[in-house]
Amino acid sequence: MIQSAQVASKFTLFTHHAKTFPDLVTALRNSMLRAGVFKNEKTAEEQVVQVLNFDIHLVKDFRGRRYIERITECIPVEEKNEYTYDHRNEKTIEGKLNKFMDNATIYFTKSTNRELYKYRNILEYHDGVYVLTNPISEKNLIEMRNNMDDTDIAEFEKFIYRNWGIKLKSFDDEEDKTEENKEEVKVKRGRKPKTVKE
Repeated sequence: MIQSAQVASKFTLFTHHAKTFPDLVTALRNSMLRAGVFKNEKTAEEQVVQVLNFDIHLVKDFRGRRYIERITECIPVEEKNEYTYDHRNEKTIEGKLNKFMDNATIYFTKSTNRELYKYRNILEYHDGVYVLTNPISEKNLIEMRNNMDDTDIAEFEKFIYRNWGIKLKSFDDEEDKTEENKEEVKVKRGRKPKTVKE
């Protein structure tokens, strides 16, 4: 399922019985390790996290009612370069050593306790009412919008602005920036556009 979700599919739906979102990630990671697809836990977990966009958690209560308890978004944490090169500005050996130790601490923290994902509930069920608790990340909002027709886009943009105060960049803004960049490139290069003779 994880492998098929990574290629040749617009979206993938599957069911699982994990009680919490971290349990879901751990269970899928362990399944991949058991299947022999991966040998390294972190690598397997990274692959799982890249595939899980949303978890829709269903519950059946003691009265037999089934309902959606929560919708959780998975947000992969991007690797950032947090190292400093300030040691070059240090005049003393002690100062250089302190800067080296700062970088070493960052390195070992990333190697041993690197956070691969964050998760947050988008919608929760409270006392018979669905409550929007956190906004969907901009990346997922844009991907959702890219798969809608014009009518749905208009309603979707009204919905996210009304509930979260988010105004997505319009397609026109993105196209205008592309055109501006093209003009900048032409000016920088100083080349004249080629003309085609008939």
